[in-house]
Amino acid sequence: MVAVRLGGLDHVISASRFDRSLLTTLFARAGALEGTRGQSLHGRIMATLFYEPSTRTRLSFESAMLRLGGCVLGTEAAHVFSSAMKGETLEDTIRMVCAYADVIVLRHDREGAAAQAASVATVPIVNAGDGPGEHPTQSLLDLFTIERELGRIDGLHVVICGDLRFGRTARSLARLLCLYEGVRISFVAPDVVQVGEDIRAFLRDRGVSFTLHSRLEEVIGTADVVYQTRVQKERFTKLAEFEVARSAIRIDSATMARLPARAIVMHPLPRVDEIDAVVDDDPRAAYFRQAANGVALRMALLEMLLA
Repeated sequence: MVAVRLGGLDHVISASRFDRSLLTTLFARAGALEGTRGQSLHGRIMATLFYEPSTRTRLSFESAMLRLGGCVLGTEAAHVFSSAMKGETLEDTIRMVCAYADVIVLRHDREGAAAQAASVATVPIVNAGDGPGEHPTQSLLDLFTIERELGRIDGLHVVICGDLRFGRTARSLARLLCLYEGVRISFVAPDVVQVGEDIRAFLRDRGVSFTLHSRLEEVIGTADVVYQTRVQKERFTKLAEFEVARSAIRIDSATMARLPARAIVMHPLPRVDEIDAVVDDDPRAAYFRQAANGVALRMALLEMLLA
């Protein structure tokens, strides 16, 4: 397998770093890498530094690196199992890990932590989620999945629902959808977790059509993609607000009966009870295929940064 330099990235901090041309190249390479193993990153070392729990993101990055012939080192629960426990600053941790690895994949509970890390890093930093901020590699695999499932992204009606206040995956996806022509976005959530004004302003500035709703039934009949998200209990300070948000949007068999036959349901996972397990057998349920796509997408991204 021949390594392909995809183009000029130093860090992956925000979805806003990508343009459409770069996405087209990235998705083509991810498609070519799917199911393959090679040595394009032989001798390279990736460090996974996770201050928050993760299953799919951490393991898919590690799988991607190993499939490209690279090596992995890292720590999960870094708040406890790193020198952060002793009071070391994030900057000092990053400075040291740069001496051990060629790329650092960082998840942190604080928004802005990835940019803070990049400001002192001498190797590429990949934002694997920074609190309620962004999760750019998730949104990249989300778009990759939409294109694979539906054959296009231009002109689609994308319904994003659930926790849009704290849901970093929804925020990053909305930013990337701006790169495509004729996309229409419907944000569905109760007021307590409706999408923030920063994302609304971002969309307005780019002329992207969007609407706000409290009920999925208002928009599901014309949806091409329904992107459900988990209500993140760990980010709420008021339990009453969490309970309102948690019960507001749920996808079940009745919901699927209203969804067009051509449409798909996505979820960044993990889910709790916001998608009934009965939906899993519906061919329009794309969320497990979506998660699996993360390996090939992250293989292509690592090559972009390192090859």
